[in-house]
Amino acid sequence: MVGRTHGVHAEPITFGLKVLVWYEELGRAQERLSRARAGIAVGKLSGAVGTHAHLSPDLEEEVLGSLGLAPDAVTTQVVQRDRHAELLQAIALLGASLEKIALEIRHLQRTEVLEVEEPFREGQKGSSSMPHKRNPVNCERICGLARVLRANAHAALENVALWHERDISHSSVERVIVPDSFLAADFMVTQLREVLEGLNVYPERMRSNLEMTRGLIYSQRVLLALVQAGRTREDAYALVQRHAMAAWRSQPDLATRLLADPEVSRVLTKEKLLACFDPTHFTRHVNRIFERVLGEPVAAGR
Repeated sequence: MVGRTHGVHAEPITFGLKVLVWYEELGRAQERLSRARAGIAVGKLSGAVGTHAHLSPDLEEEVLGSLGLAPDAVTTQVVQRDRHAELLQAIALLGASLEKIALEIRHLQRTEVLEVEEPFREGQKGSSSMPHKRNPVNCERICGLARVLRANAHAALENVALWHERDISHSSVERVIVPDSFLAADFMVTQLREVLEGLNVYPERMRSNLEMTRGLIYSQRVLLALVQAGRTREDAYALVQRHAMAAWRSQPDLATRLLADPEVSRVLTKEKLLACFDPTHFTRHVNRIFERVLGEPVAAGR
């Protein structure tokens, strides 16, 4: 399929590599949640201002141990709220990664692109007024809820600073943001799992879109081939760009235009020029990337 930068066709990529990026990022999200869980698994019974005036540290340790918690090393009247903020930040980052995946699917589902499509159940309505619509509503829902998680994380940061040894400006906020963040994140993960498990992938459309720009996506490889053949980079860039802009407007394609240009044929044979338009050159190391991430060999053409 075509890779895109700034929303514009760039160079060939594989859909598998795109998904591998998601996989790796979600692994980091899982690690952050694990660290945040360990950081929040503490408690305190150290009294009104944290001095153990009425209960000993030994008793605190015994009671908290029975609850599966470790004593916080030093506290005021409360466990310090940077711990809670870290947890909400980890949840918000998970939400951001889920949003990133959902947004990509939304872009790829646009009518003009239609390389993938989230599942659409029989009898489901895409629009109340237009029967033909198949809207990416699940992915849109995920993107919307990610905003809530980010807002909750911001509120958790506001809770870190309290007056002296304690005030209660944080507690009313936490009653909302902590359960809501967990519930929203759980729902988002479930929604995205359903989308990915039933995702419709259209390789024929990917191939069609790859060829849409009449060979423009191979311009960098032609540029480098001309430089290697002795042209300066500035001259090669201007030459390829001139033909690319013309090919963008109308036929013939970029390869045909370059083959007909004596400035190109003087330094590149037809075989060397056409080799620049082979999409497999761009994806020849993809399996190595899979092996680096997964730690095991993968089948060819992944």
